[in-house]
Amino acid sequence: MQSQIKQWGKDLGFQQIGIADIDLSRYEENFLAWLAKQYHGEMNYMESHGTKRYRPDELIPGTLRVITARMDYLPPDTKIMEVLNNPNQAYVSRYALGRDYHKLIRKRLLILAKKISHEIGREDYRVFTDSAPVLEKPLAEKSGLGWIGKHTNLINREAGSWFFLGEIFTDIPLEIDTPVKNHCGTCHACIDVCPTKAIVGPYELDARRCISYLTIELRGSIPVEFRSMLGNRIYGCDDCQLVCPWNRFAKFTEEKEFHPRHRLDSASLIELFNWTEIEFLKKTEGSAIRRIGYECWLRNIAVALGNAPFNEAIIEALQKKLTHPSELVREHVEWALNQLEKISGLNNCSR
Repeated sequence: MQSQIKQWGKDLGFQQIGIADIDLSRYEENFLAWLAKQYHGEMNYMESHGTKRYRPDELIPGTLRVITARMDYLPPDTKIMEVLNNPNQAYVSRYALGRDYHKLIRKRLLILAKKISHEIGREDYRVFTDSAPVLEKPLAEKSGLGWIGKHTNLINREAGSWFFLGEIFTDIPLEIDTPVKNHCGTCHACIDVCPTKAIVGPYELDARRCISYLTIELRGSIPVEFRSMLGNRIYGCDDCQLVCPWNRFAKFTEEKEFHPRHRLDSASLIELFNWTEIEFLKKTEGSAIRRIGYECWLRNIAVALGNAPFNEAIIEALQKKLTHPSELVREHVEWALNQLEKISGLNNCSR
């Protein structure tokens, strides 16, 4: 049955399927210590479900096994370094360039779960993909999909880390897979490259410092100490994955739904900053980006514009938002204008 499930998964577009038991006791202590250090910041949902997050049978009573799946998402030809090195362009984390992965992966997992249930003659299962209190990476690691790297992302020896995860909770006592060995070795490239030093030690991430947290999860003001470190990253950050040696084996996604939409892989900061709220809602329909809302979208881009080289067009775009009804937006616009004024002053002094 195990081999059939894995083949069915591949037929549905998943690159790998694994099976784990539900004993996450060795991860529980680390997770609770992470919460105790307040590394989750304002992500209160990380602690709001009690023990259910690391005890799958409490989340879904009767669960015996978790079928895990991974699907590649890296689009081809997105010129990652070219965009990152151009301060006038907007950098969006590669996972968010196309359609929202939640619905696509969940739909495929449901098909797989129904196929398994039809074969077995039982209907007791639940499907998740970053949509419930589930320790996805530990479960994926237990099921042999890869190992959790020093940056806390899952790494696969043959595929790197540019992939999504999903799970099927089931009461079927399937044969479990063997975890793979950790191959990070003495490498610390991800720790060294992090712009905000969010990876405070091997396998330890302070989300409060992470650019993905600051631009996606945080709903308030971005701490001033981190703003210049964001560069042109307006939604998420991929730096720790970009330098990971194992990503030289990463494969481009075959899912056209994950390919860039609305020029999000090449648009200028000004172009995106000038989107009206109606345009934002229309162009982020079916996208993971929509969850941050228009206000945080403008907040993020304002910071990136403040990090760009002095340009009259940027000044003009920012000044138009000085009267924006959102205090949050106005605050970040004012900060950006102050930054650019400093650059202008320095340039004038050097002439």
